[in-house]
Amino acid sequence: MPTSDALTWSIEALGILHCLVLMEHAEFLSFLTRYYSGYNTTQALKVLPRIMPSPEQAKIRFMFYAMLTTQTIFFGTNDARLPNTLGYAQTVPLETYKQQLIEIATNPAIKTHNPHMILITPPPIDERLCEATDAAKGINQVRRTAENTARYAEAVREVGEQLNVPVLDIWKAFMQRAGWSEGQPLPGSKDVERNAVLTELMHDGLHFNPAGYRVLFDELMKLIERTWPDQMPDKLPFLLPPWDDADAWLE
Repeated sequence: MPTSDALTWSIEALGILHCLVLMEHAEFLSFLTRYYSGYNTTQALKVLPRIMPSPEQAKIRFMFYAMLTTQTIFFGTNDARLPNTLGYAQTVPLETYKQQLIEIATNPAIKTHNPHMILITPPPIDERLCEATDAAKGINQVRRTAENTARYAEAVREVGEQLNVPVLDIWKAFMQRAGWSEGQPLPGSKDVERNAVLTELMHDGLHFNPAGYRVLFDELMKLIERTWPDQMPDKLPFLLPPWDDADAWLE
């Protein structure tokens, strides 16, 4: 079950990320998707009891926060918006964000399923592209910075360590592809030259291009294989009998 903000709710996501996941798992798992455009962790906590099925309705095996046999939890991009900027407030202070990640991950509505859970960091941003996108909407104000978003990615790592929950570090995966090393200025910042790799991965400095979804999918599959190898597609039983299983169709 994916639980996420708008990063994975778009035509690109439906056409790229979902297809990639379904191609690997469609015969073995059913998928329950929850995507909420613009949501931060405060809003996610408020709606969580309403969007999670009971164990009688569906058994969640995986969860990503930021998916069904796995639950993924993928929030933070909106929480990391700078405070007191134009538009409806999305900012969640860093320490509050960490606490709310913990509250989501340990929420009774989720814990009752005892899912395999994955926390996903927010990705890096490209400040120039973000500002250009905002300017096209009439917003001529800096609302996101690469440095501040990096703090929220680190917060997810800390929560993952505290809860002993695996973290899919999409921030680091993107930054490594952008050629960044620890201690260097952050690609995506206006303090350095434009990074062509980030432009390839994110079409507006925030939301993914197809290449970005491919990275997310590949990193997700590597994490599952490393952490729960028995949950890889080739290890899962079919939900229904294969069409050519003669014995199964005699039952």
